[in-house]
Amino acid sequence: MTPLLRILRTRIAAEGPIPVADFMAESLLHPVHGYYATRDPLGAKGDFTTAPEISQMFGELIGLCLAQSWLDQGAPASFTLAELGPGRGTMMADILRATARVPGFHDAAGIYLVEASAPLRARQAEALAGHAPAWLDHAADLPDAPLWLVANEFFDALPIRQYVRNGAAWCERRVGLSDDGLQFGLAPPAPVSALTHRLDDTQDGDLVEHCPAAATIIQTIGQRIADHGGAALIADYGDWRSLGDTLQALQAHSPVDPLAAPGEADLTAHVDFEALARATPSAHTRLTTQGVFLERLGITARAQQLAEALSGTVRESHIAAHRRLTHPSEMGTLFKLLGLFPQTAPPPPGLDA
Repeated sequence: MTPLLRILRTRIAAEGPIPVADFMAESLLHPVHGYYATRDPLGAKGDFTTAPEISQMFGELIGLCLAQSWLDQGAPASFTLAELGPGRGTMMADILRATARVPGFHDAAGIYLVEASAPLRARQAEALAGHAPAWLDHAADLPDAPLWLVANEFFDALPIRQYVRNGAAWCERRVGLSDDGLQFGLAPPAPVSALTHRLDDTQDGDLVEHCPAAATIIQTIGQRIADHGGAALIADYGDWRSLGDTLQALQAHSPVDPLAAPGEADLTAHVDFEALARATPSAHTRLTTQGVFLERLGITARAQQLAEALSGTVRESHIAAHRRLTHPSEMGTLFKLLGLFPQTAPPPPGLDA
């Protein structure tokens, strides 16, 4: 039994079953025993690998996309360059390397990283030495200024609430006690105003996920962009509209029971991109698969250019990375991008309005 499981069992015994969102928040962000508070979760020795860790091409193309958007909006002399959940700092380092030759871009950029994990902040400081980034705890702390932002696999880790439809009401899924661990159960049916629109496309027994934190964050980002200019690229796995149970746990790159070892496994859920689009005050693009987005930005030409200097197993790994990022059977279709931009500006390159 993990230390956090003991804490959660004590809390539930005293208060009763807790929402799935509370379970996720404690599992990931408990200050002592939470998953992100205690480790670097990325890479072969961690529990999962993200696109920037697979190949430098991902961050390079994201950087050039943001830089072109900055140019398209008149190249403001001062702006915020931000990343939500920047992992080891790999993507921001790739963004800065790729944009180093864009005249004025680095001089105008103030770099901000929104990161809750102390171990990851330390890794980011190493990766971005010489660039003087500033760290923030919350997206709401970003400056009131033009904002160019990227969030890759950030929204999938935000705590979700789960509801099962019961007539015109919803039963919230909760986490309660089993004999020696935890188990899921349902609260009594009640109306949920945030899900009123889902009564049109669901039936009794359907499970729908709702992420209040995501709507709050996207509203903050979208308001900065609507008021001051900029763009945001949201890359994650999920679909236009949530339907079904997508809560999952990964440990050592393999699926595990989400309730078995809280604090020891990564918890995520698919992103409801429609909910993000509904929440932003800015304009938004159509949802685009990652493979299509990267191909539009020229990833194949970049992959061929890099391959010319490679041979043997290194070249084979490079080719495999290109495939993993773009192929429909790997990350190319599962992962999708949504762009935010001002009503008066063109969408970010690679995305359609």
